[in-house]
Amino acid sequence: MTDCVTPGSPGALQRALEACPLIAVLRWIGPDEAEDVTAILVDAGFRLIEVPLNSPQPYLSIERLARRFGDTAMIGAGTVMDPNDVPRVGAAGGRLIVMPHADVSVVRAARKHGFACFPGAATPTEGFAALAAGADGLKIFPAEAISPSVLKAWRAVFAREIPLLPTGGITPAAMSSWVDAGASGFGVGGNLYKPGKPLEEVRKSAIAFVEAWRATQMAEVRNTSRTT
Repeated sequence: MTDCVTPGSPGALQRALEACPLIAVLRWIGPDEAEDVTAILVDAGFRLIEVPLNSPQPYLSIERLARRFGDTAMIGAGTVMDPNDVPRVGAAGGRLIVMPHADVSVVRAARKHGFACFPGAATPTEGFAALAAGADGLKIFPAEAISPSVLKAWRAVFAREIPLLPTGGITPAAMSSWVDAGASGFGVGGNLYKPGKPLEEVRKSAIAFVEAWRATQMAEVRNTSRTT
């Protein structure tokens, strides 16, 4: 039985994050491949699916994914650069806006339409400005340039309930060090999906990411029990 997140309803984002706080970044995916790939991801446990707008026919992919998986996962767009793109995402059925930058005009547009929004931030200044504009959490990007030790410093000033999702070059093996530093989840892209990657390989990668995430949570529970 799959978890129902009922995207667009109150608490939908929180339920998706609690189920699996990994945003699948399906960069360059096309409409003909999108459904088969997303079926694998949802089956593995993913509940947040992003189709970057620089992919081929992104709105058609979003429409197909929202129609088929919208009761189980939050479907939306990434690489959203213009506030005018936000209503187009909504018209296609998307309810999730992910950005590579911290343009508050895009954040405000997402907020206006009631969509979950994760802007990209590379500094605390960008992060706090995006949150003040209505962001639901922050995509820490690019993670390759921001180490776990830097994120740990961020977490000292960002409240624990604010989702911080490192994105860029994330692998299953790297997740534990980021979680120890305060990561709430991750955006996962090229190590999960690339155009032409065989579906069975996508399945293996998806399972590896979900299992790695769950392992970090089990480790946190063990560590907490030792200190109480």
